[in-house]
Amino acid sequence: MTRVLVIDDEAPIRLLCRVNLEAEGMAVLEAADGPSGLEVARAEVPDVVLLDVMMPGLDGWRVAEHLLEDERTNGIPIIFLTARAEFRDRARGLDIGGVDYVTKPFNPLELAPLVRELLDRIEKGERDELRGEKLAELRSLMDSE
Repeated sequence: MTRVLVIDDEAPIRLLCRVNLEAEGMAVLEAADGPSGLEVARAEVPDVVLLDVMMPGLDGWRVAEHLLEDERTNGIPIIFLTARAEFRDRARGLDIGGVDYVTKPFNPLELAPLVRELLDRIEKGERDELRGEKLAELRSLMDSE
């Protein structure tokens, strides 16, 4: 069973993710802030992390950096889930090491298929290609502006 850790300071967003991911047969772990998210990630080592960027105290950027620096958690794919939709924020998320960047508001029904597809591709060894594709998408969006 796929285990997803949702780190977001907004309870309604965590609930929305939980309901939709559990409906697709995934187990959902939750954390309401960066420090508890790091604790859960280190203790449970989920298959994927959905990570909000704008959280008080330890923001999502720093959480991602800590996850990627830690041997126990550096293999966990990170999907940023945030209201920050500017190009530079998306680029930063991918540069840090995230595999995708979903902006709020998002369609919760698309969450489970996205997680499944990303994990399938990573399992096939396509993690770097996946990040490259996301960066290419970002570049084409920037060029069309």
